[in-house]
Amino acid sequence: MHPKLAEYIDRAGWEINAIPEDRKRLLEEVAAFVSSARQAGNSAELTFICTHNSRRSHMGQLWAAAAAAHCGIDGVRTYSGGTEATAFNPRAVAAMEKAGFVIDKSGGDNPRYLASFDEGGPVIECFSKTYDDPVNPTEDFAAIMTCSEADEACPVVLGAALRAPIWYEDPKVVDGTPKEAAAYDERCLQIATEMLYLFSRVT
Repeated sequence: MHPKLAEYIDRAGWEINAIPEDRKRLLEEVAAFVSSARQAGNSAELTFICTHNSRRSHMGQLWAAAAAAHCGIDGVRTYSGGTEATAFNPRAVAAMEKAGFVIDKSGGDNPRYLASFDEGGPVIECFSKTYDDPVNPTEDFAAIMTCSEADEACPVVLGAALRAPIWYEDPKVVDGTPKEAAAYDERCLQIATEMLYLFSRVT
């Protein structure tokens, strides 16, 4: 694990006890899905979905991958998508870099980012796409709905074996205000903490 990220994960671990019980139950449903897939000898595929695939879904994808590695849970593959494609928002990218992810950027309207959580670990390509993009799984995956708008817009996620409504408040609401950086940092820490709890419950 990148040293700065390892320190951040240690800090996030102290927040686990503050997760509300109803949130824990939702996270445990996903943990059970991961456990079942692994016990069957299959990879556990998780697709994080929000409306624009620009903030929360990318943060969920990256934190799930890092939390699984931190907890020693192999056979997990993480993805993200939206009901429409825009771009991985630079404010969210900055919050993840501040936490300790190493992210290489490219240009363009919908840049492709290469993110890593460990020097010798996998490199995860992040760019905005719809949840049914060809790079994402099409069957037997868990659809993790990270915003209420996407959850309402997609009453059915075709191919999903599990649908988990794990909503996060959108930090976008304070874009362009003095509270902007703090809101992204808060969401980053919340998602990190909840993904660490999720994978601590995988058997």
